[in-house]
Amino acid sequence: MRLRNFGRKKIVSIILCFFLFFMVTVSLSIHFFTLPAEIRMIAGKSHEFEFNLPLEAKIMAEKQGVLKVNHQPVTENIHINLRKPFHIESSEIGTLNVQLQLFGVIPLKKLKVDIIPDMMMIPSGKTVAVRIQTDGIMVLGTGVVTGVDGDIHEPSKGLLQSGDLIMSVNGNQVLTAQELVENIADLGEKPIQLQIKREEETLETWVQPVKNKDEQTYKLGIWVRDSTQGIGTLTYINPETMTYGALGHGITDVDTKQLMPIRKGNIMKTEITTIRKGEKGAPGELSGAIVETADTIIGSVDVNTSQGVFGKINREQQKDDLLKDAIPIALQHDVEEGPAIIRSNISGDIVEEFTIEIQKITRYNDQTAKGMIIKITDPRLLDQTNGIVQGMSGSPIIQNGKLIGAVTHVFVQEPSKGYGIFIENMLKKEKDMVNNGKVTSE
Repeated sequence: MRLRNFGRKKIVSIILCFFLFFMVTVSLSIHFFTLPAEIRMIAGKSHEFEFNLPLEAKIMAEKQGVLKVNHQPVTENIHINLRKPFHIESSEIGTLNVQLQLFGVIPLKKLKVDIIPDMMMIPSGKTVAVRIQTDGIMVLGTGVVTGVDGDIHEPSKGLLQSGDLIMSVNGNQVLTAQELVENIADLGEKPIQLQIKREEETLETWVQPVKNKDEQTYKLGIWVRDSTQGIGTLTYINPETMTYGALGHGITDVDTKQLMPIRKGNIMKTEITTIRKGEKGAPGELSGAIVETADTIIGSVDVNTSQGVFGKINREQQKDDLLKDAIPIALQHDVEEGPAIIRSNISGDIVEEFTIEIQKITRYNDQTAKGMIIKITDPRLLDQTNGIVQGMSGSPIIQNGKLIGAVTHVFVQEPSKGYGIFIENMLKKEKDMVNNGKVTSE
C-alpha cells in the first residue's frame, strides 16, 4: 500500500512539474512574442534596454571593434542575460542580428537591431491646412435609382462596395468624380466596364447604367468622393532633406473609415480663427481658413499612412517661421513617464509651448499611433481648449530637450487626455516611403 501511494505521489509530482513548466513556458512565450522584430538605436550613443525575461540573447557582431556591450568592446559573438538591464553601443550605422533563446537553450525569435545615424529635426507645431485628392474615386456606398420606367433599380448592388476605388471607365483613366459623371453620360445606356481597386487587388466589373426619371441622366447608383480637406499640425521638418511628417495618424474617410490613398495633395498656411472646446463625449475642434494659392502652399502631400502624412517642404518659400532650430530625437526606450511639453498653434499663427504629463508608455509596436498616453496639464491650454482638440494632431512632443513624438488622438470621454506616437515610428515610416520612391528627398 505504501509503495502504491509513493508511486501515485511521484506521478502527481511529475505531472505538476510538467504542468508548471508548461505554464511558465507558455507565459514567457506570450510575453516574449509581444517583443518587436526590430529595435532601433542611434550610432555613437549608449542605449539601455531592460526586458526582465529569463532569456539569453546571442548578439552576432559582423564587424569587430564597432560594438560595445555594457561599455566593453566586443570582439566576437556574445551572450546577454535578459533578466538584467544591459547597454549596447555601436560606432557605425548598420544592422545587428540577435537570436533570443529561452533559458539560453531553446531558440525563440530573431531580432534585428537597426542602428541609425544621429538625427536632428525641426519640431514645428505649426497648424496647416491639408488638401488631398484620392488615388482613384472612392466608392462610399451603393444606392437606388428611380428609372424612367418608374421602377426602383440598384445597378451597382453586389458589384461595387464601400471603399472600392474606381480607376478607369472602359479603359479610360478617371481622376475626379466629375470625369466619372461625364464618362457615364457619354456612354449612355451602354454597359460600362469599371476597373476598380479593392484593398490590394485590381478587379474589373461591368455595370448597366440606369436613366434617372427626374434628371434624365444615366447613373450607376453610387456615392463617391475624390478629395478631402482639413486642418492638422506639422510635426517635424528634416532640415537636410526638407521632408516632413504631420498629423501622427492617417487621414481616413469619414464614411468608409478607410485610409485614403493619395494621388496628390498640398499642405498650406492657415490661421486659426475659432476654437470649439472639447467636452465629455464631444471632441473640440480648431477652425481656420483654407485657401490654396501659390503663396499659401507650403509643400506637397505625397503619402498617407497610419503613422501620419509625409511629403516635401518647398525650401524656396520657407525662409520664415518654419525653418527654426533643429533638436535631437529620442527613441522610444529613452522616453520616460513624467513631464514633457508640446508645441501647438491654437491662436492666430503663433506656435506656443504647453506642459503635459506622459502617464503611460507602450513600447515596441511600430504599427500604432498610440504609444503614449498623455495628459494636458498646462492651465492656459486647458482654459482655451479643455485639452486636446481636432486639429492638434501632429503637435510635437518634446522631453528633456529632445523630440520624442507627436499628439495623435483625444480621449472622447476625457478631453484633457489622449494618445501620442513615438517619433521613431514616424521617421521609420517616412524612410520606408522614401525607399519606395513615394516621398522624394533631396
